[in-house]
Amino acid sequence: VQLQASGGGLVQPGGSLRLSCAASGSISSAAVMGWYRQAPGKQRDLVALITGGGYINYADSAKGRFTISRDNTKTIMYLQMNSLKPEDTAVYYCTLVTNDMVYWGKGTQVTVSS
Repeated sequence: VQLQASGGGLVQPGGSLRLSCAASGSISSAAVMGWYRQAPGKQRDLVALITGGGYINYADSAKGRFTISRDNTKTIMYLQMNSLKPEDTAVYYCTLVTNDMVYWGKGTQVTVSS
């Protein structure tokens, strides 16, 4: 299984970005996909996850501003991020859990700054 994340960049406070994560390989329809982020000097924290059945969970910091979704093939995941704040600055990683294995993609940098 391989994960390819994209969509990061520099955005002003209050702006929006959409991250994408494309998964390839042997993936169960029940796979859980999610986004984590890691700011400099901090631990990697969950942002949002979505299960194969469509259950969604958000970190408190993401509720009301971020939306996680998945395409019909369940191999592409998105994170729509609105009302971005400087504290959202981090490297964002996509992850996938399938067949009792955990996979991570290379991160994509999100920088929120004026």
